[in-house]
Amino acid sequence: MIRSSCWLLFAVIFCSSPALIAAERDPELIRRENAKPGSTDWQLTRVKLDSVDGVRSSLIEGYCSKQSVAAGDDIDIMVSTNPARSFQIEIFRTGYYGGRGARLMTTLGPFEGQTQPVPEIGPKNLHECRWKATTRLKIPADWPSGVYLGRMTIIPPDETVAAWQSYVIFIVRDDRPADILFQCSDNTWQAYNAWPSKYSVYTHPKGNQGPWADVSFDRPYGRYAQHTSVVNDPLSVGAGEYMSFEFPLAYFLEQHGYDVSYCANCDLVTPDRGLKTSCFISVGHDEYWDIRQYNSVVKLRDSGVSLLFLSGNSVCWVTPLRNSVDGRPNRIMFRGGPYGGKYKYAEQREKDNGPFPERGPDEGFLMGARNVEPVNGGADWVVTKPEHWMFAGTGVKAGEHVPGLVGWEYHGDPPAIPGLEIVGEGTALVGGVKPQHWTATIYPGPKSNFVFNASTIFWSQDLSSPPGHTLPWSHWTRPHGPDERVQKITHNLLKKAIAPPAK
Repeated sequence: MIRSSCWLLFAVIFCSSPALIAAERDPELIRRENAKPGSTDWQLTRVKLDSVDGVRSSLIEGYCSKQSVAAGDDIDIMVSTNPARSFQIEIFRTGYYGGRGARLMTTLGPFEGQTQPVPEIGPKNLHECRWKATTRLKIPADWPSGVYLGRMTIIPPDETVAAWQSYVIFIVRDDRPADILFQCSDNTWQAYNAWPSKYSVYTHPKGNQGPWADVSFDRPYGRYAQHTSVVNDPLSVGAGEYMSFEFPLAYFLEQHGYDVSYCANCDLVTPDRGLKTSCFISVGHDEYWDIRQYNSVVKLRDSGVSLLFLSGNSVCWVTPLRNSVDGRPNRIMFRGGPYGGKYKYAEQREKDNGPFPERGPDEGFLMGARNVEPVNGGADWVVTKPEHWMFAGTGVKAGEHVPGLVGWEYHGDPPAIPGLEIVGEGTALVGGVKPQHWTATIYPGPKSNFVFNASTIFWSQDLSSPPGHTLPWSHWTRPHGPDERVQKITHNLLKKAIAPPAK
């Protein structure tokens, strides 16, 4: 009897472990979350950049101590106001929420603001802020994985001061088995982040394509540098590229109740998280990958996980991640060198901008298509194999166009992979004149899985049009927004990817 009671007590304690509970499958989690009421006021309303053509909003700006955080763990939020003013932070989870796009999770503050210093320039033009934490947030156990925005708002002392705003952004991750893993492209957000003025991997005096500049996640996200030419969107300040190129996919997935979990690029330096899913998604502008990410995603494919590259210019640069000055992992990165192996695009990058300390394998053998030169342009997405199962129910015909869906960067020149099929292809025009051939591909994996490459940064633009999102444009072309054909293709791909293996 004593032995039975002890075993029962052990079983209760063991099965109640938060780590084990977190690892349980819960396919209805996203549906339940999105049944909760969304917020009618979560977007930025009043943003003021320091200059019209600048990237910084020093009236209020901030950053987080980690790219991603698990429920139960802490994350610090560092904020600077200039001049010093009181402010509050509202934390929202982005999703569908009946079409509202986000839900208020908590409100922090008010806080007494302080003006925090622009850091001294470190080696390789590194700007690593060492700001004092404004607050430490312990993520509640019931906060589901997702992309979270912290809206910082100045509390005006009187009617002469506006309630200026900007965002901080972080990802809540989990470890549960899930159908879909949505990888945010935050390495690329940071590579292009020019905060405080001209300090991205593209702005070193030696040139914009070499290994010369280090960038740190310990600084605010300014207005995204290419927003001025691709989408002029100051109302996403502090959110990297998420609102422009990734949020429409998250909104679409949650609208339709898909079992999705979210992670940062750095969460794939080991394959463990992805191996608990059926489908891995690269989204938007996913250019910068640590070589450990590449090896992890190869392992996912070889283990039977389907891969969807709903992205363009992906897996282009090897991006070594290293610790911050105080030892937090994966907080500093640089352009280490090109992927591509002996492919001509990589060889030309080495010739023009090397020597590079890192080189990566030919990404085409992972993605099904490669980065090509020129990689910038715009085009319609043209169907070439309408009989393929991914087009079932769309009614598309060979040669049918989806207007403006290819851009502003894409993939092409697929390698010789057994079973690879080109399902879409055409000519992108760079600057409206210079041609480049792009290809969308699909090939079979080793365990009834598959790899799809949409060959465009803009794929998400035709899935949904959530609140707070602005359609981009590039090279004299633009996507048109939600398209039933692209939506159906995506449903077909997802349903095939997450279907149980045939017996």
